[in-house]
Amino acid sequence: MPKGYQKRTRNLYDPNASEPFRVSRSKIDLFHECERCFYLDVRLGIPRTSFPAFTLNNAVDELMKREFDTHRAKNEAHPLMKHYKIDAVPLKDPRLEEWRDALRRGIQYHHKPTGIIFRGGVDDIWVNSQNELIVVDYKATSKKEEVNIDGYWQQGYKRQVEIYQWLLRGIGEKVSKIAYFVYVNGKSDAKAFDGRLEFEVKIIPHEGDTSWIDPLVGELAGCLRSEEVPKPNPTCEYCGYREAAGKELQARMGTAKKASAEKSSTSTLGI
Repeated sequence: MPKGYQKRTRNLYDPNASEPFRVSRSKIDLFHECERCFYLDVRLGIPRTSFPAFTLNNAVDELMKREFDTHRAKNEAHPLMKHYKIDAVPLKDPRLEEWRDALRRGIQYHHKPTGIIFRGGVDDIWVNSQNELIVVDYKATSKKEEVNIDGYWQQGYKRQVEIYQWLLRGIGEKVSKIAYFVYVNGKSDAKAFDGRLEFEVKIIPHEGDTSWIDPLVGELAGCLRSEEVPKPNPTCEYCGYREAAGKELQARMGTAKKASAEKSSTSTLGI
C-alpha cells in the first residue's frame, strides 16, 4: 500500500559531523536544476515527490550490460563498436563492479577543496588504445524519429556523463574526453506486438566539458553549510507548485478564519 509522503531522516547533511558528507551524481544535478530543492532534500529531508521506476528501461540497461560483459570477458570489441569504428574494448577491471553500483558505492572521489565525497555509478566503461577510460551510458526510448542528444531535457544526459568523467579524473584515472551513449530505440511500426519489441541501437559520441563542475560543487558546498534556505527557482516546477499551493491554502485558511470569527461574534451578540 502507498505510504504517502514521508520526510527523510537519514543521509542528511550535519554541519557538526566529523565524517565527510557524501553527495551522489543525481544530487549534483539536482543542485544544478534548483538550489532550493537541493537544500530541502539534503539539509531538511524534504525531497521532491517520487515517481515509479522506469522498469522497462532498467531491463534494457541490464541486458545491455550482460551483452557487453560477454565481450568484456573475451577482451574484444562489441560488434557495434566495430561498426562505429570505435578504437576500444569494454574495460576489464575488478573495480568496475564497484563503479557500477550506483546505490551504495560507485566511483567515489573525495574532493579536498570542499571536503565532500562525490560519487556516481556508471553504466559501463570502455578503454581505448591510448589506455584512456571511456564513459558509456545506456539509454532507451521509443520514438519514430531518429534518436539524438540535442533536446533540452537531454542536456541532463550530457551533464551525467561529464560528472562521471570528472569523478574518474578526480581519482587519478586517465579519461577520454569522448563519452558514448548506446541509445536503444524501440520500434513501433510493426504490424503486431506478438509478445516482442524490436529495437534499433545507435552509438552517439559526446565530447565532454567538465569545466562547469568544480565551480558548481563549490557553490553546492556553500549551500549545504548555509543556514539560509535558497530562494525559489522561477524555472523550477516544484518551487512553482509549492509556492502556488501555499498561497492558495493560506488564502483559504484566512477566509475560513475570518468567517469563523464573524460567526463567533454573531453568536456572542445573540443574533
